[in-house]
Amino acid sequence: MSSADEMGANSNEMVSLCAFRAGPGLFGVDTREIREELGAVAPQRVPLAPEYIAGVVPYRGEVLTTVSLRVLLGLERGSGASCALVLDDENEERFGLMVDGVGGVVTIARGTLEANPSVLDARSRTLFAGFYRMPSGLMVRLDPRRLRPSQLTESGLPGTSKQERRSGHR
Repeated sequence: MSSADEMGANSNEMVSLCAFRAGPGLFGVDTREIREELGAVAPQRVPLAPEYIAGVVPYRGEVLTTVSLRVLLGLERGSGASCALVLDDENEERFGLMVDGVGGVVTIARGTLEANPSVLDARSRTLFAGFYRMPSGLMVRLDPRRLRPSQLTESGLPGTSKQERRSGHR
């Protein structure tokens, strides 16, 4: 469901979000889009991969590509192990999202999702699917479809384009 669809949805309907942090920000993803939390893992870096690829981790006998939310946000790459959330859409690519820490599940009225403000930079507009006002501050809604490695390659975010990787520019 797109954030526009969600903003127009029944405002009394509740949504469960997995809350997590990256840098100073609080973020949330619909719990139905999270397959599993792996806890603290240290991804193995992949040579010549885009900067936003944190690396790969073993996952149920397979290799799972992980995306660094910190790098996508333009923050310094974290040192050491981070928490990994396994995200996947039905019939789409499965990937891990590396975050600083997971805070639990928050239940909030679906209709309280607000649109991104027009003053957001291009990077944030690409990544963010709206926000919720929480007692502790703002929680940014993330849409896993926008965070898929294949989607990021085509997004035009700095450090993600094929041409930048080929030429060595970031």
